[in-house]
Amino acid sequence: MLNKIISGGKLEKKVIEDIKTHIKILCSATECFKSAITTANVEATFCVADFEREADSIRRRIISTIHEGAFLPFIRPNICKFIEMVDEAFDVLEDAAFEFRYINMELYKIIESECVKIASINTNICELLSIAFDSLITKGDLKEKNLAIRIYEKQVDDLKFDITEKLRKVEIKNFWDGKIISDFVEYLTKISDLIEDASDYLYVIEISLR
Repeated sequence: MLNKIISGGKLEKKVIEDIKTHIKILCSATECFKSAITTANVEATFCVADFEREADSIRRRIISTIHEGAFLPFIRPNICKFIEMVDEAFDVLEDAAFEFRYINMELYKIIESECVKIASINTNICELLSIAFDSLITKGDLKEKNLAIRIYEKQVDDLKFDITEKLRKVEIKNFWDGKIISDFVEYLTKISDLIEDASDYLYVIEISLR
């Protein structure tokens, strides 16, 4: 597996450690965001931007190290794609945090329980992604982790449906209130989808190493 490729390779080991850190920062960002929307603390959402800046620096370092020659050419595109998916999850999480600062709290209260559940799932699914990456390195059961991630993603889809059904019954008189809450839900529910895509790339990498 991947541990065979990185054995003795300083650049490869550096990338692996940076990827682990990159994922863990995303997990911290999802956790702080969950706390913010659970308490309806608008100011607390700024933690996401702080984590995103830290992660962006690491992402650039990862890509730079890969361009220096880390890993064999056939595996580089999938590793870069994996990093891209994790980075996009950061961007979408930051978008969700931004929209939450302007959300109509009366509307939010209607769907608060579902949103908090989704935020919690996003944290759990991110932790699973971290475990899945470790499994790729250590020859663990990656397929089992991918399945668990898919189950979580399905739960988010179900909760999104419940949110949609609730909001359909609400008369929204202000265009911007409607748009903001719609965008917020879209961003919030997209995070798990991106993490699922990232886990799929881990499986592609595993297959390519067989």
